Amino acid sequence: MTADDSFGRLDDDDYPAYTMGRAAEMLGTTQGFLRAIGEHRLITPLRSAGGHRRYSRYQLRIAAQARELVNQGTPIEAACRIIILEDQIEEARRINAEHRRTATPHPAGV
Repeated sequence: MTADDSFGRLDDDDYPAYTMGRAAEMLGTTQGFLRAIGEHRLITPLRSAGGHRRYSRYQLRIAAQARELVNQGTPIEAACRIIILEDQIEEARRINAEHRRTATPHPAGV
């Protein structure tokens, strides 16, 4: 990989740029919290060649949402489920909007 290739990834929200320690530090949480939301399948970090967890900016945003819910008193399992369900609802809305946009109108009187 060249320096130009690496530089281009700086804008990639899905690039796993952050180690577990750095991710926990950025979120103001513990590494155990990151492991727990992984166990509840909220996020699945990629692994480095050495097997270490690596997180993307997108995953950190999701983890921050979970941390906020947990800080408000929501159990971690429920927080993960809420975020997953909200994501599924948003995806369903996006698909429905796309279907409506691309649907051909029926002729009047049919």
